[in-house]
Parts: sequence; structure tokens; C-alpha cells
Amino acid sequence: MAFGTESASATGRPGDLSETVAALRDQGVETVRVSYSDLHGICRGSDIPIEELADVAEHGLHMTEAIMTLDLRHNIVAGFEHGFHDIVAFPEPASLVRLPWDPTVAWCLADLHDIGSGEPFDQDPRDAARRACAACGELGLTPAIGPELEFYLCEPRTYRRYVDQDSSVYVVGVRGDPRGVVREIVAACRDLGLRPCASTQEYGRGQYEINLRHSDALGAADRAFRFKATAKEVAARHGLLATFMGKLHDDDESSGFHLHASLLDESGENGFADPSDPHGLSTVARRFAAGVLDHAPALTAFLNPTVNAYRRMSADSLAPTHVNWGYDNRLALLRFPQERGARTRAEIRAGDGTANVYLAVAAVLFAGLDGIRRELELPEPVFGNPYEQERGALGAPLPDSLEAALASLEADEYIRDAMGSKLVEVFLKITRYELGRWHAHLAHVTQWERDEYAHHL
Repeated sequence: MAFGTESASATGRPGDLSETVAALRDQGVETVRVSYSDLHGICRGSDIPIEELADVAEHGLHMTEAIMTLDLRHNIVAGFEHGFHDIVAFPEPASLVRLPWDPTVAWCLADLHDIGSGEPFDQDPRDAARRACAACGELGLTPAIGPELEFYLCEPRTYRRYVDQDSSVYVVGVRGDPRGVVREIVAACRDLGLRPCASTQEYGRGQYEINLRHSDALGAADRAFRFKATAKEVAARHGLLATFMGKLHDDDESSGFHLHASLLDESGENGFADPSDPHGLSTVARRFAAGVLDHAPALTAFLNPTVNAYRRMSADSLAPTHVNWGYDNRLALLRFPQERGARTRAEIRAGDGTANVYLAVAAVLFAGLDGIRRELELPEPVFGNPYEQERGALGAPLPDSLEAALASLEADEYIRDAMGSKLVEVFLKITRYELGRWHAHLAHVTQWERDEYAHHL
């Protein structure tokens, strides 16, 4: 059950929360979990007693900005230049919902703000997505997003797959989910209001996909962010790891993050649809897609933010390798599925499961908007198998490494400015620090080298 309040002060802060707190306590809620996304997309936050909610809603939760510059090996990478200022997280009471697996806890999202100015914190991924939605609104357009996320269930330390049977793709019931873990994830998502609409075992052994219904872009990003945290929480309660890592096993399929995007016009109609067009696509749809393609090299850094992500971007992997588009072609970077009318949409297929959903949504929307504003034209579509086509028809190659993608992001002035120069600066610094650790790892003698050379040479 969700709770919330329509009351707000002149500053936009929540007003009187007494009724909300009373309703929560009547339902047995003892704790409020306040969550936000770091630049990796990790769900971080604090638990507060229910009686503290009103005070925290007014004054926020203070923390060091270092939490936003932490890498995945617990290294603080940026912020030393001014001694790590405090930032403040303001919970959004309208997003409160009880946890299905622990009804004594209510979960809500938070926005990050700068304490001195009161303005949104310039490294808050959620604010980047909100700004992208506002930029669409300036053109009289409302973005709608439908997220598709793939993930593996496996043992936490050995990475042994939850289901390890060949050719189990699209099987259901105990064959595909012997302990009911996926079904429990779906049920939790439903109870949290995340609007799951389908789940299945994917092509990989122990790999699953749970689709969430489309909605306004920020709401969709919020639900996808919560979905990833929910999948991990439910899996952990079964002694399993839910991982969205792009390439978990050399001998199995990769996990992607596909974004279905469309723009509604001021009358609420799908602005991508045009029945008079031979392919049912409007000029807005084509220009949006052209903008995504134009900025695709820079977008790759947000859509594929790890060293591992580039292991899945290879020919015949169902992951794109070049900047191209097609009509209902799943081998292209961007495709327009066959459905038309109100369901007309573009699917951006370049994303890796590790992408920060807020940054991915923001970057794609900003790129598409640039195409609309500049009235960019789409190149010719690809047909058939683009991996087998000549270079010209295939399109320009996408960055094939994290290092190349970061260089493309740094070189794309429009995307840097749109996403926020400070956000991009810190994102680059954190990710390049990861790259440095990766290169240091490669400096060590590997088992492959021993196996290859030691006996014979």
C-alpha cells in the first residue's frame, strides 16, 4: 500500500505529514527507508524511525558528498579539493510504500540538494532525469519510457547459476524457477507498485527478464531503480545473488537494458505516430531517433559504464556494434517495433544491465531532443543481418571499450552540458579510476599465460 501527501509548502517541501505518519503507524510501520541513487545506480540511503519522518522531510538527511564519488572497491575518488561538503537528501513522502517482505518498513525515494544554495545537487542522477523531462516539456512533449532489464540469479561466491539446464529459454513453472524466486520478485514488484507486466527465463541459463509497464519517464526510471534493488533483496533472502552484470559467463548470454521511448504531444497523443506516413512514423519520431544516433558514441558511456559491458558488444550477440537503426530489427542499435498508433515507440538496445537507469533515461532523452531541435534526418535503415553488411550500410562503429566510450562522452559538448558538467566530470573521474585498476590488474601474470607458455617454452 502506498502512502503520500498532497500538502506542500511554498518551497516545495512536504507540508503537514501527521496524517501520513498516523496512517503508517496504524499499519504497523516502524521504520522509513530513504533511498537515492549514486552515480553507479546503486541504491543507497538511511533508515529512520517513523516518528522522525516529519522532521527529516522538513530538514533532510545530511551526508557527505563523498558517497557520490565512491567507486565499487570502496575508494573515494573525487571531492578532496574542498574537503567533502555536506549534501542533504529530502524524502518524497508521495513515494512511500510498505515493503512486502517486511511490512514494518516503508520505503521512499529522495532528492539530493546542495545545502548552501538549496538547489538540486549537481551530481544527483534523479535530477538529471527530471531535467531531461522538463526539457521535453519546453517543446510541449511528455516523454514515456518502458524499461526492459535482464539479470542472472546465481550463487553469491561461486556464480553457479540458479538454473543450469541448456535450452530452457521461455520455460515457466518449476522448470524455469524451481524455488519460486522469480515469481516472488514479480509479486514484490507488483505490491510495490512497480507495474511488472511479464517475466520469463531468458536465453541464458539462469537468466531472467522482468518487463515493467511504460509510464512517464521519471516514474519509469524510479520504478526501474526500485526494481533492481527489489530483485537483489528478494534473491538475497533466498541465498542467491541477482546480478545485472552485462557478461557474467564466457559461455552464456549477456544481460541488456533496453529502453522503449516515445513522446506524447500536448493533447496526450503519441507524437511518434503518423498514420499518413508509409511506415506510420512521425517527423518527431525520426528526428528523435536521428538525435540518439548522432550522440550514440557519447551515450555509450552511460549505457555501458563498466569494463565488462564491452564483452557483450560483439557480432551475433544481439547487442549492437554500430550506429544504425531498423524497422523491427533487433540487431540494430535503435529499432521501431511493428506496433503503431498509440503504441509507436523507439527501442534503444545498446544498454547494459549495469547502466544507471536515471542517467540512461536522461542521456537518451537529451540526445533525442537535440535531434528534434536541429531537425536531424535519419540515415537509411539497415535490413537483414547488419553484422554481415558492408561498412557503409552497417553504420559507424560504436566505441568498443570503456576507454573509447569515455573519450566520446568527453568530446560531446552537448551531452556534457545537458547532463551537467559537474556530474559528467565526476562520472568520468570515477569510471577512469576503475579503468586504472583494470589496467593494473592486467599487469599481473595470468593463468592463461602460465598454461600457454610454462610447459613448452
